[in-house]
Amino acid sequence: MKVLNWILIISGICGLIGVRGLEESLFYDPFLGYFHEANKNIEIPSFEWGKLILGHLFRFALNLFFSCLIIQGIFKNKQWTMQGAVMMMIVFAIALPIYFYCIYDQFGIGYLFSFYMRRFVIQPLIILLIIPMFYYRKQMLVKNKKS
Repeated sequence: MKVLNWILIISGICGLIGVRGLEESLFYDPFLGYFHEANKNIEIPSFEWGKLILGHLFRFALNLFFSCLIIQGIFKNKQWTMQGAVMMMIVFAIALPIYFYCIYDQFGIGYLFSFYMRRFVIQPLIILLIIPMFYYRKQMLVKNKKS
C-alpha cells in the first residue's frame, strides 16, 4: 500500500478511537453513565431531546467521516467509499428512531434491546461488516478478471 493509504487508515482508526475516548466531553449523552452502570433498575436520567438528537447526529457525522477514511485507504475506490457511507447512513437512519423510541418508552421495550440499539447509534459497528464485504467483492472482481 502507498503511504497515503496508510495515513488514511491510521487517521481513521485514531479518529474513531478519539471519538470514543473523548465521548464524555465532546457529546451530550446523559445515557453514557446509565448504560455504563449496567443496572436496569437505576433511574433513567433527565435529558433534553434537542441536545440529545444533535449530540447523536454530531457523533454519527464524526464516525462516518473516520470510517470513510478507513474504507478509502483500504480499497482506494471512491465509489465503494460512497456506497459504504450510504450503507452506514441507512443503518443509522433505521437505528436512531428505534433507539429514540426506546428512550421515549423509558426502555420498556427491553433494557438489553435498548442497549444494543444504542450501540448501533453511537458506534460505527457497520464498518465491521462493510470492510469484509468489500474485501470479498474485490476478490470476486479479481477472480472474474482472471477467468
